[in-house]
Amino acid sequence: MCISLYSSLANAENNSSKDFTVSEAEKSVSGNLCRCTGYRPIVDACKSFASDVDIEDLGLNSFWKKGESKEVMLKNLPPYNPKDHLVTFPEFLKKKEKVDNGSDHLKYRWTTPFSVAELHNIMEAANSGDSLKLVVGNTGTGYYKDEERFDRYIDISNIPEMSMIKKDEKGIEIGAAVTISNAIDALEKESKSSYVFKKMATHMEKIGNRSIRNSGSIGGNLVMAQSRKFPSDVTTLLLAVDASVYMLNGRKTEKVTLQEFLELSPVLDSKRVLLKVEIPSWTAPSGDDTEFLFESYRAAPRSIGNALPYLNAAFLALVSRQEASRKGVTVEKCFLAFGSYGGDHSIRAIEVETFLTGKLLSYSVLYEAFGLLKGIIVPGKDTLHSEYRKSLAVGYLFEFFYPLIESGHRICSLDSGNKHNNSHVDTVKSLPFLSSSQQVLESNEFKPIGEAVIKVGAALQASGEAVFVDDIPTLPDCLHGAFIYSTEPLAKIKSLSFRENVTPTGVFAVLTFKDIPQQGQNIGSKTLFGPGPLFADELTRCAGQRIALVVADTQKHADMAAKLAVVEYDTKNLEQPILTVEDAVKRSSFFEVHPMFYPEPVGDVIKGMEEAERKIISSELRLGSQYFFYMEPQTALALPDEDNCVKVFSSSQAPEYVHSVIATCLGIQEHNVRVITRRVGGGFGGKAVKSMPVATACALGAYKLQRPVKMFLNRKTDMIMAGGRHPMKINYNVGFRSDGKLTALELTMLIDAGLEPDVSPIMPRNIMGPLRKYDWGALSFDVKVCKTNCLSRTAMRAPGEVQGSYIAESIIENVASSLQMDVDAVRKINLHTYDSLRKFYNHIAGDPDEYTLPLLWEKLEISSKFKERSEMVKEFNLCNVWRKRGISRVPIVHQVMQRPTPGKVSILSDGSVVVEVGGIEIGQGLWTKVQQMVAYGLGMVKCEGNEKLLDRIRVVQSDTLGMIQGGFTAGSTTSESSCEAVRLCCVILVERLKPIMDQMMMEKSGSVTWNILIQQAYGQYINLSASTLYKPEYSSMEYLNYGVGVSEVEVDLVTGKTEILRSDIIYDCGKSLNPAVDLGQTEGAFVQGIGFFMMEEYTTDEKGLVVQQGTWDYKIPTVDTIPKHFNVEIVNTGHHKNRVLSSKASGEPPLLLAASVHCATRSAIREARKHSLSSNFIDGSDSEFELPVPATMPVVKSLCGLYSVEKYLQGKIKGQ
Repeated sequence: MCISLYSSLANAENNSSKDFTVSEAEKSVSGNLCRCTGYRPIVDACKSFASDVDIEDLGLNSFWKKGESKEVMLKNLPPYNPKDHLVTFPEFLKKKEKVDNGSDHLKYRWTTPFSVAELHNIMEAANSGDSLKLVVGNTGTGYYKDEERFDRYIDISNIPEMSMIKKDEKGIEIGAAVTISNAIDALEKESKSSYVFKKMATHMEKIGNRSIRNSGSIGGNLVMAQSRKFPSDVTTLLLAVDASVYMLNGRKTEKVTLQEFLELSPVLDSKRVLLKVEIPSWTAPSGDDTEFLFESYRAAPRSIGNALPYLNAAFLALVSRQEASRKGVTVEKCFLAFGSYGGDHSIRAIEVETFLTGKLLSYSVLYEAFGLLKGIIVPGKDTLHSEYRKSLAVGYLFEFFYPLIESGHRICSLDSGNKHNNSHVDTVKSLPFLSSSQQVLESNEFKPIGEAVIKVGAALQASGEAVFVDDIPTLPDCLHGAFIYSTEPLAKIKSLSFRENVTPTGVFAVLTFKDIPQQGQNIGSKTLFGPGPLFADELTRCAGQRIALVVADTQKHADMAAKLAVVEYDTKNLEQPILTVEDAVKRSSFFEVHPMFYPEPVGDVIKGMEEAERKIISSELRLGSQYFFYMEPQTALALPDEDNCVKVFSSSQAPEYVHSVIATCLGIQEHNVRVITRRVGGGFGGKAVKSMPVATACALGAYKLQRPVKMFLNRKTDMIMAGGRHPMKINYNVGFRSDGKLTALELTMLIDAGLEPDVSPIMPRNIMGPLRKYDWGALSFDVKVCKTNCLSRTAMRAPGEVQGSYIAESIIENVASSLQMDVDAVRKINLHTYDSLRKFYNHIAGDPDEYTLPLLWEKLEISSKFKERSEMVKEFNLCNVWRKRGISRVPIVHQVMQRPTPGKVSILSDGSVVVEVGGIEIGQGLWTKVQQMVAYGLGMVKCEGNEKLLDRIRVVQSDTLGMIQGGFTAGSTTSESSCEAVRLCCVILVERLKPIMDQMMMEKSGSVTWNILIQQAYGQYINLSASTLYKPEYSSMEYLNYGVGVSEVEVDLVTGKTEILRSDIIYDCGKSLNPAVDLGQTEGAFVQGIGFFMMEEYTTDEKGLVVQQGTWDYKIPTVDTIPKHFNVEIVNTGHHKNRVLSSKASGEPPLLLAASVHCATRSAIREARKHSLSSNFIDGSDSEFELPVPATMPVVKSLCGLYSVEKYLQGKIKGQ
């Protein structure tokens, strides 16, 4: 992101005609991914460079606090001067030997011609069987990752004829090698002469991200669309303006229309070269009655966030209106282009164009056009959401032509620079830039605890200098590994080989379960509930299961060899695999759940149901999975060591368990294994159990081959093997009174755990914690953890808790719908009193003053203006047909447990301090809080200089031979447990130092400096290293977290797009150890929750293999999908003797608040369905529907009515 921002700043500097604005700042990081921050602090940093930034909109930034004053002032922000921060091309790269294209170019695999003639000669001289690839930025490899290697790559970016941009009165010619960014600039510069060009440029800015547009070429995009069926936006735009292309065929140049180019058969081969694109200029004929209209459309999961569209469209029309007759608008000519819908390439809807040409627009004409269009837009067989894509095509045609029928106004001319009214029938205001506010309270009570100290290592990470496992320099003899995995859910493995006639390059070994040492075991992971195998044996039991490890000389060769692997399966005499929870129930395939993880029911459900005045019986919910999407995939490096030892660097949340599993697998004692973890590039639970087999496989390879082995899983393999969040099926019966008060809830739940237990047996306990946030009257449940032939699921941030909290909200929503009551009123009446809280949570509820949820509920109602905005939402919905809004307020009660955690603090001879803890830094700020705690703890020695101790403390990497019993970094409480561990260490050290301090104070008048004190202690051989294992008291190791979230959304009924207009969060963080870190955790968790509830589809096919296998089809939130207004308040509440300095967890609980976005979307859909039902647009009920998770665009559109546009026109026709 730093590079993206710098690139934008550099471009703004080069463009002297405009300043760097807030809009440009936001766009600079669009399409870049972050899973930790929630983007707000990143956007704030970007906006600080903008010329039009508002200081009130920059949030909390400790870098500005210069001097003693804590006031954040604009003058404290240093001015940006690009000349002071000039980045030059590295000198060491300048000195690299340059490879010229020379006459002996055939010896090079990468060739650079400097003319079309030279290019032709190179292609002619190539061997007949050679495969050639013409490249500019070669960005296509990011999409076609599995494509075969080519014999020769030819860089055409230096050919003048292919890199030119020519403009005249006829239009613009753009060379095939011109980058998309440069093409956009060229079109924008000509926007005054033709508004078509401006709109094309605006649309093209949504392609990929800035770095892709800066590298990828126009020609490359068109060629991929023609030969690889790439879902291109460029081809759709160009078709709509009747563009042509020039090709080099041998020595002959030929011109064809773009449509002819796309339909070439056979497809474009390496002997034909695309030279340039010709875009005509469209100017309306003279006169006031004839006008050109142009619009483009794009429905994508992320509007500008590097996401392929479900469908794109672009329309150009020449229309005329006779003012005298006032008969309406006639279509004189039109070009209607559609793409990315699952066809072979973008197309023009010729039949619809022919039908509309010459016709006077009317409801019936447009309705007939829809019928023709649906017969043309036919997605391919395996295309997802095919009916939704068809409905988009109809919807966009409706958006374009409907205003011409409905409005009696003159349509704005393209040449005037005004915009054609394409914003549905409703008037739509452009959405504001991102804005936010953060309210935190810093505390000096335990200084520096409670201060917003900058996160340790932030500058290292921002500059790219932080060392992760894959950054460790590779030794000369290092080998690399890649997994071969099963594609069958249950089958015998007959053989494993490589594809015929292909010899994998650089392969040293292929390791299977047979290569595990005789004294070892086939184990790849373990938890409290049992082990999991490293490799499948003779039988593979799920798709995605590891079969073998390919070891090669480079990571690239290892990955390529794994792709070439051929596994022969045999399914004879095997029973059918269990692939659903329903199958598991039929065959009684369950994991045992220990009573300690299975909560007790609450109250008398039978009596509660008898007392109910109303009931909902046998209602069903289903929840899907979610992928972690940490920025750093699973990674490990293993080095063989002397005396039968092995050292492993692992990106893991559980090095202790990695250590134990490796020793067991290799059959050696644990003191022969050393596992080191410095930092982890994101975990969210995915680097706990799932990190173990990666490190173990590397250790096996190193131990077996006696050479270092490193493995860095590519994103596809990582996604296939990750497992992710637990899918589940829920059935419930709920009883309630007519005023909305609940009396009883009965739940039946089936959880898909997959093949191995992992941590799945804890799920019943985790689910029931947050679900009990409402007073159900009485609660009973039957939860089964199902064993299936799917990859084992594992803990993902708030495992079970996010599902439990959502289940509660879904039931509340259904109760309110059943009673036709305001859902917020139903929530409020069922919030716990302290007595009911004690009934449902027992001693975990704590004292009455700790129950802050009612206070937070009322406080957020005022600060978010919930009541006023609810009325404004109602008014908006009455005034708008095709857009609806919803607003929702959601509470959370989240139960956490502190775990035993070790710590060690050592004071070195110069007074600096080194700290070791069992907890792992995974980006959550654990090291920062630990550092603050050590400064506080050692600060109890009142000597001169200890106020600067914070800068003298370093937390070092985890080493399983130096710090044992580290356990799991999970459950949100590892930071506070680690802090308490080091605080106890500091207590020991302070007790040792105080006698010396007292003696020195008696002997010497005045103060004693920290350095002198430590020197004296060293001279007296005082032990200045202390370690401990913090063990929380069993009676107080659990506590409750409280928070409330309000979200407002706007739903587009034509596309199903949901825009989050505003989210307000208030969260009780106790006495925060570091409010800045806790604020970041709160925002990051909430945005990850948005991904779960609204965007991220992580599904499996009929064999249980993951469908979404990369960034192209798995979309996490980006800058353009977070709330437009994002306000967070961290509330510091009172003392609590059983919490670490009265602090509370912040890593997972706020994720549950993202349900407010889903519930607000449901509210908007309910309003849409009310209108649609009254107009017969849909069948069913306005209130009785279930909104799946995630509520993606196709899901939302289907509930609002896939065919609502057609039915709307039918109603108009009948009403004439």
